[in-house]
Amino acid sequence: MSVLERLWVPEELSARVPAEERGSGRDDVRLMVSRGTEVSHHAFRDLPGQLLAGDVLVVNTSVTLPAAVNGRVGGDAVVVHFSTRGDDHRWAVELRRPDGSGSTLPRAGGPVGALVRLPGGEKLVLEEPLTPGADRLWWASVSTDVAGLMRRCGRPIRYRYTVRDQPLSAYQTVFALPSPDGAGSAEMPSAARPFTARLVAELVSRGVQFAPVTLHTGVASAEAYEPPYPERFEVPPTTAWLVNAARAKRAGRGALPWKGGGGRRAGGRIVAVGTTAVRALESAAGPDGVVHAASGWTDLVITPGRGARAVDGLLTGLHEPEASHLLMLEAIAGREALYRGYTEALRRLYLWHEFGDVHLILPNDNPHSLHC
Repeated sequence: MSVLERLWVPEELSARVPAEERGSGRDDVRLMVSRGTEVSHHAFRDLPGQLLAGDVLVVNTSVTLPAAVNGRVGGDAVVVHFSTRGDDHRWAVELRRPDGSGSTLPRAGGPVGALVRLPGGEKLVLEEPLTPGADRLWWASVSTDVAGLMRRCGRPIRYRYTVRDQPLSAYQTVFALPSPDGAGSAEMPSAARPFTARLVAELVSRGVQFAPVTLHTGVASAEAYEPPYPERFEVPPTTAWLVNAARAKRAGRGALPWKGGGGRRAGGRIVAVGTTAVRALESAAGPDGVVHAASGWTDLVITPGRGARAVDGLLTGLHEPEASHLLMLEAIAGREALYRGYTEALRRLYLWHEFGDVHLILPNDNPHSLHC
């Protein structure tokens, strides 16, 4: 159970439109910074001042797919959310009910053999639940190339807290790279959304390094708050080398966060941009925290008991108190620090969800504590 389940997020704190419609650009969101239980508040454009030369930002390069496609089951309209493509070319899908406003509501899954008629005369057949005993996500066979179907007829998945459909470009991050096989994420790796090319250039000029990983995320459990399902990921050799080199250099300095005699802070912290980047990198890390090049499927769930082995910090959006991702945040930040941060976010009226504000969790490297 999450430490935050006794908190309540008012509906008016949902970010209903992208930041560029509320303000001056994608990076016009707020940034809350937690260092242990110390919390400070900034603009996201102040991020370079919160990081150090030598820090490594691990970013997810997965593109967001137009994964919502209209269909019909018998006489009923449905919306198919295409979640994850299996190795056998079947797709994990969720069927939902249109709510009349462009968004959707939950719908009972199944039954086995249910036929969904798709645009262009194509068909989808439900075959079996993704997880025995659960019926939200189903493995389905599809009569056509789904990537092509989504390009022709799909739109980004959205939920009822947003006010209107947005173009697919609103759901792509600056780090998104098309996959040769057309794979991508059903929903945006949203922690990276506020980054702009200008901000990335400024971070690089200050000595912050970027390490790409890929994790194709499936559909969120917007109502059920289930643990994440297996997802495809890749950690390339260059990223493994960069992360290991930064960690080794930081370990070689011991606990001292100061560099030389000039009074300059030294970096080397591994900061994941989003829970998807954490899941990918930690899936490639051994018990000693050493990261190896890896690819395939991951069913890793990071909890306080398991802990984070390679990641020191996390930049993430604000999650619902029931969300399973909060166990990961607690593993990185600590129970007390996470509760303090979310209490502050509610008090300061931060905005939630993919178009909302962001939270930077950093280790509490306090040089003065070394001499206490």
